[in-house]
Amino acid sequence: MIHSTAIISKSAKIDSSVVIGPYSIIGDNVVISENTKLESHVVIKKNTSIGRNNKIHQFASIGEDPQDLKFNNEETTLIIGDNNTFREFCTINRGTVTGINETIIGSNNLFMTSSHVAHDCIIKDNCILSNAASLAGHVRIGNNVSLGGFTLVHQFCEIGDYAFSGLGTVISRDVTPYTLVAGNHAQAYKINTAGLKRKGFDLDTIKGLEKIFKLFIKSKASRDQVNAEFKNLNLNHKEIKYFVSFINSSERGVTR
Repeated sequence: MIHSTAIISKSAKIDSSVVIGPYSIIGDNVVISENTKLESHVVIKKNTSIGRNNKIHQFASIGEDPQDLKFNNEETTLIIGDNNTFREFCTINRGTVTGINETIIGSNNLFMTSSHVAHDCIIKDNCILSNAASLAGHVRIGNNVSLGGFTLVHQFCEIGDYAFSGLGTVISRDVTPYTLVAGNHAQAYKINTAGLKRKGFDLDTIKGLEKIFKLFIKSKASRDQVNAEFKNLNLNHKEIKYFVSFINSSERGVTR
């Protein structure tokens, strides 16, 4: 159902099951798939693709031009998966040709009121951006990440799976998976043990993550020394291998 006051571009492709509320505006080359619902006063700008079962609340701005002074009206895109919720005043920007040319959002994510995702970001699945959490350009967010209210993430940072940030955190380096960070600037405090237990992680895996957190994040030894000591621990959990690989491949350096 499309409200009579909504303005829909002739080039938009809207599934018949989509609900579009009063005074919403849908731009050129927008695709909206089954059972997605837009409340009133939602703006979806051009070249945006939205999957199934998404809910977009009033006054959200989805697919707007990137806030990048180098942007010169190039044709870039925003791709959104399924089952996401975008609350009031949420803003999501398209990509840039100097980046990856697109912003990509996976599925089952919650973007709370006034959260912001800038150009060329990649967000995977099952993430939460709490009220006013904001990502600068080119940020990469893994699965099951939770960012506390007013968290700010610097451009080009990467945040690993199951990471958690406290209220008002300022992140300027990569955040290791499974890690709780907080503060301005952010510090890594511990493995997010409580969160991992709620997600069903076994105690053996959590204890292993706590060991390597102390070894890789809090130790003052050199990286070569730390890696050598890690091999002697003989920890083979896939989560631990992912944690170590994340650190060794980090380009910005990790939050400690």
